[in-house]
Amino acid sequence: MNPHPADAVPVYRVSVAPMMEYTDRHCRYFLRRITRRTLLYTEMITTGAIIHGDRDYLLGFHPDEHPISLQIGGDDPDACAESVRLASSYGYDEYNLNVGCPSDRVQEGAFGACLMADPDRVARIVAAMKSATDKPVTVKHRIGINGRESYEEMKQFVETVAAAGVDRLIVHARIAVLGGLSPKENRAIPPLRYADVHRLKRELPHLVIEINGQIGSHEQMREQLRYVDGVMIGRAAYDNPWLLADVDRAFYHERRVPLSRAEVIEQMVPYIERYRHETGRHPRAVLRHMLGLFAFQPGTRRWKQALSGRIDHDVDVAALLRDAIRAIPPDVLGAAGSPGDSSNARSGDRSADSSRVAVQR
Repeated sequence: MNPHPADAVPVYRVSVAPMMEYTDRHCRYFLRRITRRTLLYTEMITTGAIIHGDRDYLLGFHPDEHPISLQIGGDDPDACAESVRLASSYGYDEYNLNVGCPSDRVQEGAFGACLMADPDRVARIVAAMKSATDKPVTVKHRIGINGRESYEEMKQFVETVAAAGVDRLIVHARIAVLGGLSPKENRAIPPLRYADVHRLKRELPHLVIEINGQIGSHEQMREQLRYVDGVMIGRAAYDNPWLLADVDRAFYHERRVPLSRAEVIEQMVPYIERYRHETGRHPRAVLRHMLGLFAFQPGTRRWKQALSGRIDHDVDVAALLRDAIRAIPPDVLGAAGSPGDSSNARSGDRSADSSRVAVQR
């Protein structure tokens, strides 16, 4: 397929990072109650899983989750292209190649961050993926790996991949230490080098550059957007999802007033009930992603205890959530967007699953 012109590629000012065991379909549906415009990612899915696994289970998602990017893990151009072709019927908005994960399991598969040592291979993978779709193909990578840590080496990697037609580069502003640090340590120990990502955008202004790495407030987002095209938020968005509540207005200039926390909960109830009814699985698979909804607010301890304690499979979900919010102050429960916004006006379509279930106190 023919690559589309650069000006046709959406610029997402804010995105939520792909996170293994976190950004599954339930997490994404929940986050989409809070923000409409933020780009969401799947967990990384390997080419082997896509080609040989249960694709409906791995790749299926709710229409409300758009815009959504599928992150693919692999090192073979043909397999990555085939994965894109197989995923195309599901309607993803973008495809992303993982060149940043430092886990031992990923290294054993010769993909993830270790691919930074072979920019020509990454370029071939990107070209193959682009041949299989007319949707944007992006790459998420580190600023380097141990042994290839300089700015000049990162720039050479980026230029090589850009020549293959990559549509956007998401740069984690730390190197990945392979064979020495755990994934968790790799998110904290290597020093942040924001300036190198800013320099990359300055020296290659024609490229769409997004930055990632310990960005956890609107103030930090605004500061980074002075230098790059977009920011990717990771654990901060999962641990405190209300961080995203005012993103649409602050960074996408939307006029629509976001839902309140109470309304978010109301919209989740029918979703959880339907999931349990259709799959027979425990509601905890969805509830676990909601634990951070009241982060840093009074009553959050009771909320977390209620959602993470003993829960029967056949629990009355609405009653469980009513009990969980008993310690939440009304102004926190009902405030839309940023704290202090008392507007009750709502515009735009509601989710098809947003039948009203009384959870307010």
